[in-house]
Amino acid sequence: MKNVYTLTITVSPEDLDLLHHVNNLVYVKWMDKIATNHWAHLTKDTPLPQYVWVVVRHEIDYLKQAILGDEIIVKTWVGETKGVTSVRFMEFYKNDVLLVKAKTTWAMLDAITHKPSRIRENVLKVLQAPK
Repeated sequence: MKNVYTLTITVSPEDLDLLHHVNNLVYVKWMDKIATNHWAHLTKDTPLPQYVWVVVRHEIDYLKQAILGDEIIVKTWVGETKGVTSVRFMEFYKNDVLLVKAKTTWAMLDAITHKPSRIRENVLKVLQAPK
């Protein structure tokens, strides 16, 4: 995988459900967090405040559980980007064991009008930049 961005998260009590493992909705929250952090990282030298991203589709496979105190390594990278959408892949690991994998489709919007905005070369360069 090229241009992989990582984030480390330690499971806290508020992340747990009634079964004492990470709630599925928490993974979605973490997906948003790493995507937002990655975009901020990619645009730190070339800000693009005229655009915002919204999720239009999540595909998530929950494979294994995480519990209180587990250290989770989240990896993300950008896949196919065309038109107004960009696909982002994410994987969650505990001790090199894949817990969750996800594919999320994001749409780029104009920050003022909130209407879809075609992803142009300036955004593609940022999305495809090395980490």
